[in-house]
Amino acid sequence: ISMEVVNNVTEFIFLGLSQDPGTQLILFALFLLFYMVILGGNLLILLMVFSDPRLHTPMYFFLSNLSFVDIAYSSATAPKMIADFVSEEKIISYWGCVTQMFTFHFFGCAEIFVLTVMAVDRYAAICQPLRYTTVMSTTTCTVLASLSWLGALAHSFVQTLLTFQLPFCSSQIIDHYFCDVHPVLKLACADTTLVNMLVIANSGLISLGCFLILLASYTVILFSLRKQSAEGRRKALSTCASHFTVVTFFFVPCIFIYLRPSTTFPLDKAVSVFYTTITPMLNPLIYTLRNKDVKNAMDRVWNHKVSLKEKQKA
Repeated sequence: ISMEVVNNVTEFIFLGLSQDPGTQLILFALFLLFYMVILGGNLLILLMVFSDPRLHTPMYFFLSNLSFVDIAYSSATAPKMIADFVSEEKIISYWGCVTQMFTFHFFGCAEIFVLTVMAVDRYAAICQPLRYTTVMSTTTCTVLASLSWLGALAHSFVQTLLTFQLPFCSSQIIDHYFCDVHPVLKLACADTTLVNMLVIANSGLISLGCFLILLASYTVILFSLRKQSAEGRRKALSTCASHFTVVTFFFVPCIFIYLRPSTTFPLDKAVSVFYTTITPMLNPLIYTLRNKDVKNAMDRVWNHKVSLKEKQKA
C-alpha cells in the first residue's frame, strides 16, 4: 500500500530563492560566476597538487580531497539551481530528488570529515613536529581519507532512506532551491516525528561533534604556539586562521539548519547558501591566495609552460 502512496508523487516543484523575474536574473549571473570560481579554483588546486612532487605531503593530500569534494558537493545543487533561475517551472522528478539528496549529503558529510581530519593534521604538524612524518604516514592519511568517505556514504544512505521511505501523497511544492531533508519531510503525509529526531541525531550531531573536535584542536594549537619562535607562531596562526574561517562559514550554518526539529524558517534558504556555495568558493581562494607553497607551485607550472613554448618557437 505504501508504495502506491509514494508513487502518487512523480515530481516536485521548487519555489527557489526568489520568484521575482528581475531578482532571478541577477541571481542567475551571480551564482553562475560563483560556480565558475568553484570549478576553476578547485580544479587549479587539484592540478597543482598532482603535478608538483613538492606538494605530495599530508596537508596537500587532504587539501586535494577537499577540492574534489567541493567540486562534487557544489555540483549536487548549483547547476540545477542556476538553470531554474531562467526556467518557467522549477521541476525535479521524484528520483531526481532522491539522487540530489543522496549526493548532497554524501559530499557534504565528506566535507565535514575532511575538514576535521585537516585540523587533526595541523595539530600533528604544529604540536608534534618531530613525530609528524611518523604520525601522518601515507598509510595513516589513506586510512583517514577512506574512513571520511565511508562515513559520509553511510550517513547519506541512512539520511536518504529515512526520508524517502515515507509516503508522499499530493503535496509537491518544496520551499527551497534543492531537495534537503527538512523541506522534503514537510511534504510527507505521515507522522515524521521519529524521522526528524533521527535526522537531528544523524546530521545535527555529526556537524556539532566535528565542530567541537575542530574547536578543541585549534585551542590546543593556540596554547602550544607560546613555545614556538615568532616566525613559527606567525606561520601557524596564518594557517589556522584561514582554516578556521572556512570551518566557521561551513559548520555554523550546518548546525543552525540540522540541529533542530523540522521547523523551517524563511532564513533557511539564505543560510544554506553559505555551506552549498560560499564555502566551496572560499576554500580555493583562501588556500591559494594565502599559501606560499601553492603560489610557488603555480609559478613553477607557469614557467615550465613558458619555457616549453620558447623551445618550440626556437
